[in-house]
Amino acid sequence: MCRFIIACGRFDSVAVLDAVLGMSTGVTALDNIPTRVHPNGWGAVWRTAEGTRAADRDHRSLAESREHAGLDALGTAMLAVHVRHATLPDRIDPRFTHPLERLDDSGPWYFMHNGFLPTVYQSLGLSASAFDSAEYFDYLLPRGEEQLDIDRTLARLRAMPPGGTSGNAVLLYPRQGYVVHWTAPRSAYQDYFTLRRLRLPEDQIIASEPIPALAGGHRWETLPSATVIELPFTPQHERSFHRAA
Repeated sequence: MCRFIIACGRFDSVAVLDAVLGMSTGVTALDNIPTRVHPNGWGAVWRTAEGTRAADRDHRSLAESREHAGLDALGTAMLAVHVRHATLPDRIDPRFTHPLERLDDSGPWYFMHNGFLPTVYQSLGLSASAFDSAEYFDYLLPRGEEQLDIDRTLARLRAMPPGGTSGNAVLLYPRQGYVVHWTAPRSAYQDYFTLRRLRLPEDQIIASEPIPALAGGHRWETLPSATVIELPFTPQHERSFHRAA
């Protein structure tokens, strides 16, 4: 189980990082949720001044290592940060720290996931699961593709074998990004897996939970499940797609 945030536009990087730190330590956690603290590593992706992507990861908690990350001084139009609570104890290792990365001819894809999907490997024809988030990455975005097919993504979310919790994810590529919001209909703790969005005149933020320090709770929009948001990193061009689960 994890938490993530993605900010696009003219935002305060320090405030966004403070928000993630609060999510990782349980300061902003909702009531009656399964996991309050997310200490098993963190990772970030941001857009550079040249329009490319850069990333960093640390297997330590954000509370332990934020001062060494150098992210507070970032001047960027896009920042995504993921903090992790490993569902399985044998998955606490730098190899499992998000973002996951895939190199393609025209640039890298980065992937962040919040949830546990122990059956998605079956849809890839594998005999067993090695790391559910990596398998979910391959399931949503087959290797070699340069954009997320929205209709196919929504269909694949509906077709996943039962047994998982959430498929909330961020996928980032040099030219655009996507936020996938999906929770298994019968999954417990639906509120824990509900993404919220804050829209301001010059920026927008999507987060795993509302962050009071960024804006009052009434200003955070609850995203419907089975939603894919395409982010070309210019908020006025954002497109959103939704189908009934």
